[in-house]
Amino acid sequence: MSISAKWLNKVKWDEVGLVPVITQEVGSNDVLMFAWMNREALAKTVEIGQAVYWSRSRKKLWHKGEESGHFQKVHEIRLDCDEDVVLLKVEQVAGIACHTGRHSCFFQKFEGSADNGEWQTVEPVLKDLAPGAGGGQAATVADKADKSDKPKRVRKSAASKPADSDKTPS
Repeated sequence: MSISAKWLNKVKWDEVGLVPVITQEVGSNDVLMFAWMNREALAKTVEIGQAVYWSRSRKKLWHKGEESGHFQKVHEIRLDCDEDVVLLKVEQVAGIACHTGRHSCFFQKFEGSADNGEWQTVEPVLKDLAPGAGGGQAATVADKADKSDKPKRVRKSAASKPADSDKTPS
């Protein structure tokens, strides 16, 4: 991988060496997310065929899906007319692009007027992602219902178990 490749010079990088990236799902054309890339991230994306971004908060490369398993297989890379925005057309593994467990990061829709408008959540959580796997702040309505409807399990001590209770088929 060469970050000095000629094709990288066509991109108009900002003053800190980044370019905005819009990620779109191939087929549906849903906009999945917005992120940033530096030269190394774009070169690595081309090299491995999966989306690699630059994390501005962590100040390091971020291979999308490295923690959650929700990789983005790159089908096409485009550069806009001003050569300062990249578009990735991807296949989103498991259908979840957002750290909240939703299909898209753009799940909030503005409803109303300038005086009394509100942002409404319009897409469901598909999976509750564990902290460290890109999630931690979302749970599906079904998950919440399941958790509240199920009786709490009480763990019995080993002495109170029948002798072969731990041999239950799994």
